[in-house]
Amino acid sequence: MSEFQALVLREAGEGKVESRVETVSDAALPEGDVTVAVEHSTLNYKDGMVLQGLGRLVRRYPHVPGVDFAGTVERSDTPRFKPGDKVILTGWRVGELHWGGYAQRAQVKADWLVPLPDGLTTEQAMIVGTAGFTAMLAVMALERHGLRPGDGEVLVTGAAGGVGSVATALLHRLGHRVVASTGRPAEHGYLTDLGAASIIDRAVLATSSARPLDSERWAGAIDAVGGTTLATLLTQLRHRASVAAVGNAGGIELKATVLPFLLRGVNLLGIDSVLSPREEREEAWHRIARELPLAKLAAMTRRARLADLPALGQQILQGGVRGRIVVDVNA
Repeated sequence: MSEFQALVLREAGEGKVESRVETVSDAALPEGDVTVAVEHSTLNYKDGMVLQGLGRLVRRYPHVPGVDFAGTVERSDTPRFKPGDKVILTGWRVGELHWGGYAQRAQVKADWLVPLPDGLTTEQAMIVGTAGFTAMLAVMALERHGLRPGDGEVLVTGAAGGVGSVATALLHRLGHRVVASTGRPAEHGYLTDLGAASIIDRAVLATSSARPLDSERWAGAIDAVGGTTLATLLTQLRHRASVAAVGNAGGIELKATVLPFLLRGVNLLGIDSVLSPREEREEAWHRIARELPLAKLAAMTRRARLADLPALGQQILQGGVRGRIVVDVNA
């Protein structure tokens, strides 16, 4: 039996939690078909919530957060994977209901893992991470509903965040004219470097339109905000255009009328990155390896250690984190 380092979250009373890096025994690992030597993870908005004990996302303590990871198989009870295989895990409530990626070792079900595609390292996979995987699922959904390069402007809301950053870079790489929405003027240069053709202030979308239908503008949209922002952009979609909704940081209520759906035939596409089918997961990761401008994203990625994550978790909830944060669990 061996030991490893992990960021462990424990209850601290009165609904509060505390976390610190601890030495953990293999015996504490949850059940699973495959044991993975974790190399990299990421920090996402949901990780920030877990680290602060918000939303009751974690029900049992002690707990290891981290909603994704990439690493090398150490042990496998299934022929699907063998020791030495490189693998990725996103979704399946890892980091919430099951111990996650903020540890040097993880034990999970084989069905949750995807082989690392050729051309990607584990660090690059986590530069993409759950946020980038979700962005690719959103692009694929828009494409299935007819979006093509040259159709017109595609809006990305929450563009300076993890999903928005990757979505902006990916859509630009695929030949779309991207309009990025953010409330942080300091990020305009960052978004332009990722490929945004123009930038609008999030306040333009944050106030609900008085009209059930506004002037048609967007050929498609990826919305990582929700709430009033989503309701407003629905009124501005072109005839039969689609919006892929991937987040609800701006709220889960949708105060919209049926007119965009009835009179313009717009589509509201919900993106579920937690339980997406294996075939879709593998297609998304292979497309990421082929199509995403990884060098550009890597240059704009921040690296972190396990000990850095509690403070960074607070930052991400306050909107103070730009783009991607990759966690080197062995640093």
